[in-house]
Amino acid sequence: MSAGATYIREDRPGLDFARNSGARAAHGDIVLYTDDDTELHERWVESTIAAFDAPDIMAVTGLVLPARLDTEAQWIFETEWSFGRGFDRIDYGYDFFSQNGRYGCPAWIVGAGANMAFRRIIFDRVGYFDERLDVGQAGCSGDSEFWYRILAAGYICRYEPLAVMFHHHRLEMSGLASQIYHYMRGHTAALMVQYQRTGETGNLRRAFVLLPKYYLDLVANRLKNGLTNKNRFLAEQIKGAAAGIWFFLRNRQIPAPPAESSNIPRR
Repeated sequence: MSAGATYIREDRPGLDFARNSGARAAHGDIVLYTDDDTELHERWVESTIAAFDAPDIMAVTGLVLPARLDTEAQWIFETEWSFGRGFDRIDYGYDFFSQNGRYGCPAWIVGAGANMAFRRIIFDRVGYFDERLDVGQAGCSGDSEFWYRILAAGYICRYEPLAVMFHHHRLEMSGLASQIYHYMRGHTAALMVQYQRTGETGNLRRAFVLLPKYYLDLVANRLKNGLTNKNRFLAEQIKGAAAGIWFFLRNRQIPAPPAESSNIPRR
């Protein structure tokens, strides 16, 4: 028995356009996603699919380890912004969603978009990735916003550490600075999108109460301790967070369901 791949070109700039095109083209029961800066463990597919062992598990994420730690930028990312979520299996369900509602459920702790998979049916139930988010658009958080919707609908997102892959972090400080800026830009844009889609006011509290308090604490830390890895990208974070709110205000219309693409093969 042989396996193959079908290449589908997506010309629109934005990671979630590509993710949606992939979901629409998929014919199997499970849709797996990774990024172009990762290396997959040889049993990644097997371990990911095996984690879907109950019908209410609609998403699975896995362990992301650094591929290399050769530069200062890579060390800072891994210590302060790591994709790693530990070595214990965790199921996140509606209890997790509701118990964290006051400041918006922190769906991003479910995992990393570079290592995730979904039951194909979930796209019919909660929609597709929001194409305003992630790389090429707001900058980040298309994955966590989608997990947020899955949790809000009462399904389970599972973190499975046996599903292993390796991520190539940015080599240079300039690249890391840009990454952090876009992370925060996407984060606040996603908070606005989550409020727009679900009406959960905790997202607004996180954006306009909790996040400013967090930045004030970082400023205090900077004044007390000087420049540290924790506060090194303070300016990029603050500017990114503000830019994410502005991005949402300029892109408030919820995208229509993704249209059929002529690049998707017919069978």
